[in-house]
Order: sequence, then C-alpha cells, then structure tokens
Amino acid sequence: MTWANRIEGISGSPVTGGRKLAGGDLGGAALVEFADGRQWVAKEGALVLHEAGMLRAISQTGAPAPTVHYSENQLLLMDYVEADGAKGWESLCKALHLLYKPRDAPYGWYDDYAFGPVVIPNAQSDNWPDFWAQNRLLCHGEKVDGSLTRRLEDLAKRLPELLPESPPPALLHGDLWGGNVLFHQGRLAALIDPASYVGHREVDAAMLTLFDHPPASFFAALELDAGWRSRQPVYRLWPLLVHLRLFGHSYRGAVLAELDVLGV
Repeated sequence: MTWANRIEGISGSPVTGGRKLAGGDLGGAALVEFADGRQWVAKEGALVLHEAGMLRAISQTGAPAPTVHYSENQLLLMDYVEADGAKGWESLCKALHLLYKPRDAPYGWYDDYAFGPVVIPNAQSDNWPDFWAQNRLLCHGEKVDGSLTRRLEDLAKRLPELLPESPPPALLHGDLWGGNVLFHQGRLAALIDPASYVGHREVDAAMLTLFDHPPASFFAALELDAGWRSRQPVYRLWPLLVHLRLFGHSYRGAVLAELDVLGV
C-alpha cells in the first residue's frame, strides 16, 4: 500500500495533491490535499504518537493547536493551519495563560522525547531544581567537552539557590520559538511541534527570547514572578545545549555566555 493510499483509507477521500512543508532544522511534515477540499498535515516517525498526545494536551487547555485525526503506526495526520506571519502577541499571551493553568502533576512527562538524535529526558520529579539539574543540564555531561561538563555540574549544585523549589506546575509547549507559533491576520492560529512537559512557565518565555523579540508588553501581560529575568539564563541554557549538540561549535559561544552571566 502506498503512502497516499494509506491516507486515503484513513480520510475517506482521494488525495489530489500535496507538498513538503517548510519547517525547522529537524523538518519532516507534508501538506496533503483531498478531493473534498480538506487539507491535512502528515508526519511520520517513531515519535509522532508522542507529538499527538502533546497536541491533544495543549488543545484540552483551550489553547489552539491542530486537531489530530490519526496517530498510529508511526503516522500522524492533523489539520493544516493557515498562517501569514502577522504577529498577535496579545492573543499568544492569552493562549499561554490557558496553557499554564496550575495542575496537580509532578514536573516532567510520562515519557521521554527527542530532538532528532538528542534525547529529552522527562523523568518526573516533585522538586523543580532537581528536575532541571538531572534532565536539562547533567544529561548533556558526556555529550559535551569536559570543561563544559564541569561548569554544568557546578551550576547544577547551585540550582536550589537560583530556581524556586516548587513553582506552580504548568503544561509547557517546550519548544516555543517563532517557527512553532502560527499567526494569521494578527492573531494566534495554532501552537505546533511541541516538546511538552510539566514545568515552570518561565522556561517557555526563555525559549521565546532566543530567536525572537516579543515586545515588553507581552512579558508584562504574562505576569511572570518577580526575578524572572535573573532565571532566564538558566532556562536558555537548555535549548542552547541542544543546539550545540545538534549543529556544532557555532552555538558554543552562546552557551559560554550564559554560563558567564550565571557566574559558573
């Protein structure tokens, strides 16, 4: 059975066209067009079932995410969401307030995830600094050079001084950069490509500052806790370390700069 035949059997409508979609560096999505006018996005791989669960979790909060139609046998089919890039930071803020409603859950997720070959450990914990130390810093130890390993170990020891022990557990998008935030006609249309887990909502804010420049009014409307800016370097280290492992030396300077700011 061909790929198109399989999708036709699931959708109940003939496939009339499609194309590869532009995406992030780890890519991998295609637009599928049907005779009845519907447009879906198809993704294949070992982790698409996990992605489907994250998208459903986001939708359940009331924040917009593509509707998942199928997620079995390494195939994910979901609605295509039109986007024109006309930003609407206020609507994103409102959606994040829905996403971040405190929940009765440990930090972490029910399973690990991955960015390409880089595993994202999500072992659950009731102690936030310990979760961040084990799953977002020390997990890189043997994958980076020795000097970085030692600095990450020193930082991990200091986390109880730098991070709150038990911030309200919130569902995070987990990879909240501009490419994963779809705007259309000045409003948020959908959050896509999540790497979700339960954690401190300031993590998503840090990710948004790496490659994007939200206005000050956006962060004010998020109503983050006092001192949030001082914690941003700790949280930015995680995606920077992932990028260092994925894309190499060009990200080393950014990693070192955050460690310098933190004094380790």
